[in-house]
Amino acid sequence: MLPLHRGKTMHDSKDYDQDDDFVSKSQLKREAEAQQELGRQLVDLSAGKLDKMPLDAELLDAIQLAQRIRNKREGFRRQLQHIGKMMRHRDTAPIEQALDELEHAHHEQNALFHQLEKYRDEILADGDSAIQEFLTDYPLADRQKLRQLYRQAQKQQQQGKPPAAARELFKYLREVATA
Repeated sequence: MLPLHRGKTMHDSKDYDQDDDFVSKSQLKREAEAQQELGRQLVDLSAGKLDKMPLDAELLDAIQLAQRIRNKREGFRRQLQHIGKMMRHRDTAPIEQALDELEHAHHEQNALFHQLEKYRDEILADGDSAIQEFLTDYPLADRQKLRQLYRQAQKQQQQGKPPAAARELFKYLREVATA
């Protein structure tokens, strides 16, 4: 081998040039922490949402165990690390996609909820004109029922009673919007 500068040989130089896929220790640590965080997100899900995730039996068992030992700090931390290690040996793209879809559905549901609250408040404030606006957006709604709930809410408000009719109005709006 021909010596290069500072004691390196040509052979050493070739090995160094061929190592293009070098990943730093810091990068590996960041990736491991990301996998562990993904595991933590899975542990935070309810049983119903976990059933919708594309998880193999071994990973699902580890997540369910972490959910059971949640109150023991050190054991929970170690179980999260174990889940993170298991995640490193799996394709996490489908899991991440399923989590994103759950999050997106949650945001859509919140947006609908806020829109329905706005409709309810407008109906309680404006009466028939707001009812007509709601009927324009949701033509299958029952105008008579909306007016009846509006009148009941107005009567309860004037009498200083709890807003039971306003809650009933919101329930009906949600029922119509999700049908």
